[in-house]
Order: sequence, then structure tokens, then C-alpha cells
Amino acid sequence: MPDTVLDPLTVPTPDDEQHLDRLHGQLVRGAAERDLVDLTYRVVDSPIGPLLLAATPAGLVRLAFESEGRDAVLESLATLIGPRVLHDPNGIAGMAEQLGEYFAGRRRAFEVPVDLRLAHGFRLDVLGQLRQIPYGATRSYAAVAASAGRPRAVRAVGSACAHNPVPLVVPCHRVVRSDGTPGGYLGGPEAKAFLLRLESTAA
Repeated sequence: MPDTVLDPLTVPTPDDEQHLDRLHGQLVRGAAERDLVDLTYRVVDSPIGPLLLAATPAGLVRLAFESEGRDAVLESLATLIGPRVLHDPNGIAGMAEQLGEYFAGRRRAFEVPVDLRLAHGFRLDVLGQLRQIPYGATRSYAAVAASAGRPRAVRAVGSACAHNPVPLVVPCHRVVRSDGTPGGYLGGPEAKAFLLRLESTAA
């Protein structure tokens, strides 16, 4: 049976859209199998706004907030990782599903492969320490600096948190000031307060 030809002036029906989704999925899978894609991305809704998820074959490489600017993030990824960037609205399904569970209070840890190639040196060491902070708990910037082996590098810890390529998965929102106040957050103060409140309620 010949493929359906869509009139460009006709509004697609749900069946047409499903057909296009299937074709796009085949394109993404075929490109990945032939190693023709550097990374894929999609956007998911969340209680703290749309989140951009980007993954390489090695794992989730970037989780970005809407405030960071979607185009700017994608341009940066194309420069740092590779220009072969493909939008896959149904991709990274495991991460999207786990985010939904997290925001519903049913998940305390993410179980997805993570590609931390965007972090280097002490920042990478800090990310390793952040992954040790339990759900519902917090640590001060000073405590994280000490656990990373550089107790005087409190500002460097703050910088590492601000440049965390995969927030939520690597929970920099659990790092607060020594006086207990939340401190800064790339996703904004409201997002950080929401996440801390979510975890304290569900813990």
C-alpha cells in the first residue's frame, strides 16, 4: 500500500500525526544505530517549569531549566559535544518517567546513566560528593568543600553547583548555606524551595 501523501494545506489528523511520530522515531533509531547523532534532546513539563533533557549514547549529559534559554543550551551542547543534535520528543523515556515519579513523591533516586563529560577537575569532585547527599537531607557548602578535600574552597563548591550540568539527578539543590538558608540555584530560588519542600514532605 503506498505511503499517504499529506496535502500541506490540510490540517493533519491524529492518525497522520501518529504516522509522522513513527517515521520520526525510525529516523532517530536509524541515525543512532549508524552513529550519526552526537546527542538527542527532548523537553518535558514539570512543576518547576519545562526541563530540557539531552543525552549522548553514554547517558544524560544535560538537564536545563527554561530560564537558561533552550536555544543557548543547545548551541552550547553542539559546540562542546558535537553538531549532530536531533530532537526526539519520545526519547530519553526512562529519565522522563523517573522525573514524573520524583515530582509525585514516589522516587528518591534516579537510576539513569549519566554522562558527566561537561564537568572537570574540582567541579567533578564536587558532583561526586553531591550524589552522596541523601534524599530529604541537606549539606552546607562548607561541608561539601570539606568532604571534597578542600575545606577552604566554599566558593568553588558554589560555582560547581551553579554549573552542575545535570541538576536534580546530581542534587545540588540539597546544598544550602551554613545558616540554613537555601542559597542560590540555577533554576531560581522558587524552584530550589519547591524541591527542598517536596523532599522534606515526602521523606
